[in-house]
This record gives sequence, C-alpha cells and structure tokens, in this order.
Amino acid sequence: MSNAVHVSRRNVLLGALGAATVLTCGAQTPEPGWDPRRPIRFIVPFGAGGYTDAVARLVAQHLGVALGQPTTVENRPGANGVVGTGEVARAPADGHTLLVVAPGHAGNVTMVPKLPYDTLKDFTPVNLLVTLPSVVIVPASSPINTLQDLLKTAKAQPGRLNYGSGGNGSSQHMAMEMLKHKARVSMTHIPYRGSSFAEADLLGAQLDVMFSSTISAIPLAKAGKIKILAISSETRSAALPSVPTIAEAALPGFSAVTWNGLFAPAGTPPQLIARLSAEVNKLMLLPEVQERLVKLGAEHPVNTPQQFDAFVRKEIAEQGAVIKAAGIKAD
Repeated sequence: MSNAVHVSRRNVLLGALGAATVLTCGAQTPEPGWDPRRPIRFIVPFGAGGYTDAVARLVAQHLGVALGQPTTVENRPGANGVVGTGEVARAPADGHTLLVVAPGHAGNVTMVPKLPYDTLKDFTPVNLLVTLPSVVIVPASSPINTLQDLLKTAKAQPGRLNYGSGGNGSSQHMAMEMLKHKARVSMTHIPYRGSSFAEADLLGAQLDVMFSSTISAIPLAKAGKIKILAISSETRSAALPSVPTIAEAALPGFSAVTWNGLFAPAGTPPQLIARLSAEVNKLMLLPEVQERLVKLGAEHPVNTPQQFDAFVRKEIAEQGAVIKAAGIKAD
C-alpha cells in the first residue's frame, strides 16, 4: 500500500515537473504579437499636412481598427526624410514602430554620401501603400494659367521663376528636373524641409510653381487657393478630368508618378510583417478607403513584402541614374 502511494506521488511530481518545463519553454518563445498596452507608432519623416502624412493617417486609422491596437502618427521632418527614417532604424524591432516613406527614401541612397542607416539592411519592406501622380501648381494669383504659359515664361526668362520642393531628391524635385530637362528650360530650385512647407510659401506667392501631390492639391484647388496646370500621369485622372496631362499639354511621353511605402525596422518578426501587409491590402479595398483614394487621385496596388522589396530596389537604381545625370546634391 505504501509502495503504491510512493509511486503515485512520484508520478505526480514528475508530471508537474514536465508541465512546468512545457510552460517555461512556452514563455521563452511566445508567439509574436503586439502589446495591447502600447500603440503602433507610424513615423512620417516629413511635416504634417503633406501627402505622405495624409496617407499615413489613413492607413493608421484603419489598421488600428483591424488589429485592435491603438495607433499614433508622429511627424519627424528633416533632411529629405533622413531624420525620421534614422529614428525608425534605431527603434526596437517589435512591430510597434513603422515608417511611411516617399520616393526620396530611394533617392537618398545615391544623393546622401553618408546616410546614418543602410536603406536595404536596416529596414524590412511591408507594403507599397499607394501610387499617385503629381500635379503642376501655381498660386491662384499667378498670371500663368497653363503649362504652355509656364514653359514660355521659363524660356523667355531663364532662372527667374523659382520652384519649391520637399527637399533635394524629393519626388517634387525629381519631377521638376525631368520637366526642365525635357522642355529645355531653366528655373531656380528652392528646397524645403517638407512639401507642406513649400506649399505654404506657394500659397503666399513666395514661390512661382511646384509639383504637388493630388492629395494636397485637390482641396487647395477647390478652395480657390491654387491653379492646377497639368498632371504627371500617362492619362487624365478621374479626380481631375479637366486637367490635361503634361504629355498632352506640352511634352509627349512625359510620365512621373510618386508613391508611399511602409517599412518596419530590420529584424521585425516575419509573422508580424506578413500580418501587417495582409491587413493593409484588405483595408485599402474597403469601400470608404477606395472612395477616399479616388478623390485623392491615388491607387493601391495589392502587393506582398517581397514585391515591395523588388520595387524599392528598382527605384534606387532608376532614381540614382537621374540624380547622377542632373548632379543633384543633398541639402
């Protein structure tokens, strides 16, 4: 009887030890996930009010609902996105810090001699959020009413017209350099710390012209604060049916679109990256989001992290060629 009791107690002890071991192992390798007590931070390396900021806030709002997580959008402008991007490169790779970038993210690889991060090694691609055309805008008070007017003025008075951008190598800068090259005109570039700052000066007629996103330009045009001369896409936009393309207005074959993408710090668990990308693809197809994108003239191409990675690598090569040819230097 005592032996039976002894054996039974030993089995119980061994069973308890085995259960504790299983629990301990489980605690050491938990399933990756988000801490519900901490928000997911979206870092925008540009000022508030620009198109990258608008896209980030749209995605953050709906992604937070899909994941059941609080989200915040934080603007960290400076050096054509380098300041905010560097902050994300140093952030913990736990899925709680994300980066929303514009084309300058790819251009900086060539333009900035000593980046404080490695663009390909220090970030993990998540999703290509949107692609959208740019528009050529002038102040509402400008005597320039068409793209032809702009080019005639620039040819007649080389260097007199000044144009703004979100910084050297930004999408606005690159698009205008392409326009200048194809039209064989000269205009003076004034770089800012973000496109929203340049737009503010254009509204005050301190700038003559600039490229802007449809996201920023459409509301300003409806309010009568600017005039939209042309759009950079190959075809006219449903959001701006009366605005001609640059190609049909003056420069056949011209096309230039901008984009926004989502990154996480390198080392972020693959399960989180896959979940984030899948949720972004879903939320971008929501009727209310699609309606918003149409109004802004933007599109979301459903894509995977791998496809976005290939896209970025191609952008780095193509933008690098333009930057070298135009001799564009960092601010």
